[in-house]
Amino acid sequence: MTHPCIVTLDRDAAPRVLFHGDQLVEHSLPPGTRCIYPKPPLEPLKDVDAAIRYALTHPENSDPLYAKLRPGMRVTIAIDDISLPLPPMRRPDIRERVLTIVLDLLAQHGVDDVEIIIATGVHRKMKPAEVRWIVGDRIFDRYWPERLYNHDAEDAANMVEIGKTEHGEVVELNRRAMESDLVIYVNVNFVPMNGGHKSVAVGLAGVRSLRHHHNPATIRSTGSYMDPKNSELARRIARLGRVVNRHVDVFTIETTLNNRMFDRSLDFLARNEDELSSRERLLLRALVATTARLPQGARHAIFDKFPAPYGVTGVVAGETEAVHERTIQRANEQYMIPVKGQSDVLILPIPYISPYNVHAFLNPLLVQVLAQGYLFNFHRGAPLLKKGGTLIITHPCTDKFDHEQHACYAEFVHRLLPETRDALELEHRFEEKFSRDPAFIQMYRTGYAYHPIHPFYMWYWGENGRQHAGRVIVVGADNEYIPKLLGYETANSMEEALYRAKNGEARSLDVTLLRVPPIAMADVTP
Repeated sequence: MTHPCIVTLDRDAAPRVLFHGDQLVEHSLPPGTRCIYPKPPLEPLKDVDAAIRYALTHPENSDPLYAKLRPGMRVTIAIDDISLPLPPMRRPDIRERVLTIVLDLLAQHGVDDVEIIIATGVHRKMKPAEVRWIVGDRIFDRYWPERLYNHDAEDAANMVEIGKTEHGEVVELNRRAMESDLVIYVNVNFVPMNGGHKSVAVGLAGVRSLRHHHNPATIRSTGSYMDPKNSELARRIARLGRVVNRHVDVFTIETTLNNRMFDRSLDFLARNEDELSSRERLLLRALVATTARLPQGARHAIFDKFPAPYGVTGVVAGETEAVHERTIQRANEQYMIPVKGQSDVLILPIPYISPYNVHAFLNPLLVQVLAQGYLFNFHRGAPLLKKGGTLIITHPCTDKFDHEQHACYAEFVHRLLPETRDALELEHRFEEKFSRDPAFIQMYRTGYAYHPIHPFYMWYWGENGRQHAGRVIVVGADNEYIPKLLGYETANSMEEALYRAKNGEARSLDVTLLRVPPIAMADVTP
């Protein structure tokens, strides 16, 4: 029996509306195309604050939080950064709600040596207004900036090596956290690869630790980022995280959200076009026409203007691994759709946003990481695409970079990719020197730029998709240079891309469209 989120197109099917970055474009897909749509949003919790309090007093494999507290102790709270959820959540953000309850509990037990660290890893620092949005006015005004601040992976005085794994992997973490009596991590588990040991062991790490798992060999050995049991990346991070948890008491708080990404005015974008009312179809056509006419900045503003009305679907607290197992189950309830069989062609619309361009343009390197990294990995079990199949993406691939956030990305794309696209060669020839560039390090430490090692990680992140797909064809590119630099072909239309996927052979193709956003993931059996 076909899952209700899977639609097979017939000859009379209406065109599908796909994201091309911040533009919406109609495409007529061939009969027989399998379209996978996101599940409807799960019902949110009726009383989120009550769920938080229950989780803190009934934790997984741990004493309740109140039982760990004593006057005079040192507590560090770490929280996820702006990279999730996408787009940012309507206030109050779930992190504010958890922090409010946790901070009140600490105060009741005489704990006043408290600092809150935004676990940025080597991401860009968050701006004050962005921090205020996440933690709320009361917490921001009380703690920023002395006791609420961004992690700095380059602050040598405040990084400490705490040990090594059984494989000799160095564990280097934020000093304040590691010298605390208790670390409380407040997580938003937006997709199954978030959370667990990744929260502390990556979010509060230095580059020495990150290199043990953010590398081409690890990514090539990973079946899917979204299936922790089939992820070499998750296994390596867990090894480091267990060392952390042996040295400091970590109390993990994880939350899950539904997939209500679009506000009421745009929520029809999340649904199958065949199910829309007459009014919604008119609105969709109007939006397609509007995004075709508007300049890029104005198009982006349409989607960037409104925070997402996500609903909280779960709160779990306690010991890291026990918590994360329950969290993954809840996340999969929202995202996973059973799918039978792989396809010769997988169509992936590339939207305007990723974890690494919040309030900025989606540059070409991030197009690559969405296509061959995240979206390709939106599966459990087998990939949706057959080995050697054709990946078709829709995006203009504009040669544009935000120079406040992504100056090092532009340098990587324009100076290093012309030398080689081979991830192992990039790692061995260029990573060390490039990642120590003093100008880029200064931009990371004192501004709002990504660390200069981050563009390498973005390229590596696409490695398993790059090794699996036979070719990538871009529909709607506004230039030839960038797709060629990324190793992609271009086509003027979806029809041309599908024709070229046949390689001149007179044969039919199994075609699948993963219609995102919002997020949908496939639980694939061959």
